Amino acid sequence: MKYDMDQLIAIMTRLRNPDSGCPWDVEQTFSSIAPHTIEEAYEVADAIEHNDMAALKDELGDLLFQVVFHAQMASEHGAFDFADVVTNVSEKMIRRHPHVFGDTLIDSPEAQTRAWEDIKAEERALKDDQAGDLDGSALSGVISALPALIRAQKLQKRAARVGFDWPEARQVIDKINEEIGEIEAEMTSSPDPQRLEDELGDLLFVCVNLARKLGIEAETALRHGNAKFERRFRHMEASAVGRGIEFSSLDLDEMEKLWVQAKTGD
Repeated sequence: MKYDMDQLIAIMTRLRNPDSGCPWDVEQTFSSIAPHTIEEAYEVADAIEHNDMAALKDELGDLLFQVVFHAQMASEHGAFDFADVVTNVSEKMIRRHPHVFGDTLIDSPEAQTRAWEDIKAEERALKDDQAGDLDGSALSGVISALPALIRAQKLQKRAARVGFDWPEARQVIDKINEEIGEIEAEMTSSPDPQRLEDELGDLLFVCVNLARKLGIEAETALRHGNAKFERRFRHMEASAVGRGIEFSSLDLDEMEKLWVQAKTGD
């Protein structure tokens, strides 16, 4: 049996019915559901990472249900409903693609990216004006709840749009070396945990800047790095077990040999 959006919304409405619905669903709020929404988005990304189409279908359904859940709660508050969400995003996509739905001519992906960012900047300025927000900063609207790597890259993109940027990636590498030197200097003095945290934060921020200059998403790069480390570490453990040795009993030199073997097998 195939279900449609109206049926899914009806299911959500029944689940939230205070008299006959699910007690857990009924007691949820925007705040309590938000962590689940974030988790579902990451599970979608994980399914894509593993090229698992069956899992992707399942996880996209879970993420869609999160949207319906939030829309249902908003409807109960008289704020908006699911149809308003659909209308809003449809209007936004038409507005942000004037080369598709209008007469604007855009001849390359790069030009489209610039146009997209220009339109978003105009939308932010209008929203700030309507809200009475006279901040006017190029960084306005970069939400603080984003994962740190993603937020760092967004902040840097915004700063670059108004000219605050290194011309070349090589200059970012020089800055990385400078930041490493500052960490080393702090470590050789009387280390102050807060100072070390600040210096490490600076180093990570500049590393994100290098990713941006190279056209790489820092969050994606780190996800791949995590996956590579996990794959190699599991290979090390399996190698030790295959030799009848408990991995944790090996000394660091022996572990390093297994690490080199795992790298070779990649």
